[in-house]
Amino acid sequence: MKRVVTWLLIGMLAVTSLPLAAQARVDREPGGAPAFLIGCCWGLRVGLEWNEGAGLHWREWCAIVPVVNIVLAIWAGVGGAGGITAHEWAQKNGANWY
Repeated sequence: MKRVVTWLLIGMLAVTSLPLAAQARVDREPGGAPAFLIGCCWGLRVGLEWNEGAGLHWREWCAIVPVVNIVLAIWAGVGGAGGITAHEWAQKNGANWY
């Protein structure tokens, strides 16, 4: 079990250090099966932003992994409790995914 957790942490570190293709804006048709699945799995906001050309942040991809999603939910809650607005977050992290 310790090895699995260690490899998961190493993988997450590698993912955070590399720019992801999912974070880049791409030209795509709005709607369809991808937007449907993304809306079902991650919610309305993410599905609608997918239709506008935004990608998914690595935190959103990792949210489908059991146990990891709990940690990410707490992390998101702490970030929200800090009082930062969506516009400030987009300026800080780039508007390509948010």
